[in-house]
Amino acid sequence: MPAAKQLSIMVVDDTSVSRALLFDSLDQIGIKNVKMAKDGEEAFKLMSAAPCHLVISDFNMPKMDGMQLLRALRGNAPTSKVGFILVTGSGDKSLILEGKKFGLNNYLPKPFDANSLKTCIEAVVGKLS
Repeated sequence: MPAAKQLSIMVVDDTSVSRALLFDSLDQIGIKNVKMAKDGEEAFKLMSAAPCHLVISDFNMPKMDGMQLLRALRGNAPTSKVGFILVTGSGDKSLILEGKKFGLNNYLPKPFDANSLKTCIEAVVGKLS
């Protein structure tokens, strides 16, 4: 069975358009097991109850931003080892360096397409097919 079919992913973004773009791109690369959350707070609750293999999170969100979500997941035993990809439109390298201190696995610059998303995910979990 291809890895893409086994992988479960949590998409976290406060805008429905961005969530839909990520969902569609994941679908194009064969990943069907996708959960959604509208902010870090909701994602943390869902992940604590039933962890996914990988979180793909926007950085800039209300309530709990992507970096705060990363720190919360790393500090919670059941989610401390999940993969984490930060999606950001910012070219700020200090943001990525800060994320790496907390175990950020990779980041995806906006705008992105299905191929760049696949490459980014494969760098974290290995080949998808």
